[in-house]
Amino acid sequence: MNSVAPFAHEALFYRDEDDFLDGTASFVADGVNKGEPVLVAVSEARIALLRERLDGKADEVHFIDMTEAGRNPGRIIPGVLMAFSASTQGRFRMVGEPMWPGRTDLEYPACVQHEALINTAFEGRQGVMMCTYDAAALPGHVLEDARRTHPVVIEGTKRVASECYTDPSGLADIYNVPLPPPPASAEEHTFSVGTLAHMRKVVSAYANWLRREQVEDLVLAVNELATNSILHASGRGVLRMWREGDAVVCEVSDSGKGFPPSFTGLSGFGIVMVNLLCDLVRTHTSHTGTTVRVYLGR
Repeated sequence: MNSVAPFAHEALFYRDEDDFLDGTASFVADGVNKGEPVLVAVSEARIALLRERLDGKADEVHFIDMTEAGRNPGRIIPGVLMAFSASTQGRFRMVGEPMWPGRTDLEYPACVQHEALINTAFEGRQGVMMCTYDAAALPGHVLEDARRTHPVVIEGTKRVASECYTDPSGLADIYNVPLPPPPASAEEHTFSVGTLAHMRKVVSAYANWLRREQVEDLVLAVNELATNSILHASGRGVLRMWREGDAVVCEVSDSGKGFPPSFTGLSGFGIVMVNLLCDLVRTHTSHTGTTVRVYLGR
């Protein structure tokens, strides 16, 4: 009887370039040799190292720059990992680095929730996901959370079951943390079903300094959030808008329970679509309601 789970989620802790290559190159090459589709989603610098080590086998690997495709942690599962696995048949392998030095405190809770949700999103599928962590550069609490989100941890030649592994839904709840308050200068509008068209115009006008396609994406994302508020909350909500550096920030608040924190497929609606459109999405749900904050132009 085969006791190995169909899907394995592993964390690789590396401390330098050689350590990274020792941990990933054989994993990738073994997949290629077995005819398994292989995705590598890491930084361009790490991709270059792997290409050189893999030599001709690199041509059989699908590479993606994670710092671009995964700059919004909530986009990684539906837009990168599931998009790849959906295109494969049989067993697959993936290498990803969703948490790299330079991730902000604002992004971090979404990164941990992403790692936790991988365990439910791919449950029962035939594949292996290896997530790499720069143990020399990342702070200790990041590595502690990696042990909580990955059933298996690899350090050097040691591959062990994580004693800290935590139920994915419970860990996602832990990082369901309140968002920083909007600035006093934030523009505020209430909305209901009869004012959705006006709300879209307000968002478009406020973000008119972004590129046209960015404005269109932002209007679509905010409209999706507002529609969810109308359908599943009290029939109304509050929109707040402000700027943070190069980004337009839009926040939709209502009295509802929000979107479920899971990805079970490549659905083209709801919070999945919002994550695909925006540069960062943060959500907080409490007993008083739900707040979803989206950033575009970061």
